[in-house]
Amino acid sequence: MPEADLALLLDAARAAAGIGLRHFGRAPEVWDKPGGHGPVTEADLEIDRMLRAELTAARPDYGWLSEETPDTPDRLEAERVFIVDPIDGTRAFIAGKKSWAHSLAVAERGRVIAGIVLLPAHDRTYAAAAGRGATRDGLPIAPTARDGLDGARVLANGGQLSDAHWPGGAPSVERHFRPSLAYRMCLAAEGRYDAMLTFRDAWEWDVAAGDLIAREAGAAVTTREGAPAIYNNPGAQVAGMVVAGPALHAQIIARRGSAG
Repeated sequence: MPEADLALLLDAARAAAGIGLRHFGRAPEVWDKPGGHGPVTEADLEIDRMLRAELTAARPDYGWLSEETPDTPDRLEAERVFIVDPIDGTRAFIAGKKSWAHSLAVAERGRVIAGIVLLPAHDRTYAAAAGRGATRDGLPIAPTARDGLDGARVLANGGQLSDAHWPGGAPSVERHFRPSLAYRMCLAAEGRYDAMLTFRDAWEWDVAAGDLIAREAGAAVTTREGAPAIYNNPGAQVAGMVVAGPALHAQIIARRGSAG
């Protein structure tokens, strides 16, 4: 079943890429979401409509959770649920930057079993099915084996490395950033960076696919509290996300200590 769901997600992500690239760099119409939840473009909405139609037609018994669809409680009763971000990194998309992605996942009883993160402007696809490993463009990936936090190359926004998050002071790391949270998780999963972290609550659609891809690659993936993330929650959020090779991940969680 995970392999069949993965194939379905891949086909849907490729169709989403066609829509996204048609709008990319062509000044798509943009609106601000209510409540300060950021911008949304006509491309986000068109992709969301297509994904919902195609995926739920193929799996009518699956629930649906998407950043761009009004949430309903019926998904909470489903054994499996699609968790979708039509465009992760919408601000980058609007600005004409390439680091935006389609992030698609299937969760079964709270755990992700299939995930795709596809970056159309980079022609790059990360994929994983539970128990089958993770790939980038069909080739296996793995995190770095680094075991020391100081000097590590870490993907995070600046606020995550403030002393407020680290008892005894923030570590001395080399900080990097990408607009798409899903992409950041995949970059840590393939070892291009040593770790990815965000201590703020994260929307499930931002991290579900990346969670599985990183775990199947061999990384340790938990919330900021060091626990596995559980998906299809009523609030559609998880308590942050930390991704790194097992030794480095353990050091991050330990160094965070009571702040976790």
